[in-house]
Amino acid sequence: MLKLSTYNGVEFVGVYAIANEKFGLAPHDADKTFIDDIEEALGVTVTRATIAGTNLLGSLIAMNSYGAVVTSMATEQEVEFLSKHLHVARIEDRLNAAGNNILANDNGAIVNPEVNEDALKLIEETLQVEVYPMTVAGHKTVGSVCAATNKGVLCHPDTKRSEFDIIKSVMKVPASIGTLNYGSPMIGASIVANSKGGAVGFRSTPIELGRLEDALSLY
Repeated sequence: MLKLSTYNGVEFVGVYAIANEKFGLAPHDADKTFIDDIEEALGVTVTRATIAGTNLLGSLIAMNSYGAVVTSMATEQEVEFLSKHLHVARIEDRLNAAGNNILANDNGAIVNPEVNEDALKLIEETLQVEVYPMTVAGHKTVGSVCAATNKGVLCHPDTKRSEFDIIKSVMKVPASIGTLNYGSPMIGASIVANSKGGAVGFRSTPIELGRLEDALSLY
């Protein structure tokens, strides 16, 4: 199921919320409609939280069914809270906005190529998947320009054929291109998704939603 949604009037819902197959996280100041949209579309229970004392949960957390990688700025209390749901690790790297720099599902992860070797190993161990450093469509913030689930990946419209081949191999699902929020190539920033559905920025057009539905096999 897809639901058009907004975080307090902002269409880039993926910056603020995140979900895996079982649960979701959203900011404390998110209105009830936003929470309801995620729960209904994704079939999860949403918990309100902060990360590094901010509402930027989608940008600062990368998550799959096995674990979560969070910014090094996350507090002990925040890590302890997340640890009630799954294994959590802080990424010690200057590029520690994990949600922006990591694209993950339960099969694999694509990571900003400038992330250091120790952090790559930590990501691999925490998410329990193969990790491959690369850019997508010239962008290093791969989590911002793509959205991945266990059924598919939707990528920035300038993604190269060679990049598609790697993404499909690493993440073991089909991949295609598109936009959301009326032409925005920032796919990951525009959606909260899992294999059951997605809460999508409200500016997204019917054509964009159709391509998204095809890409993530949401039938």
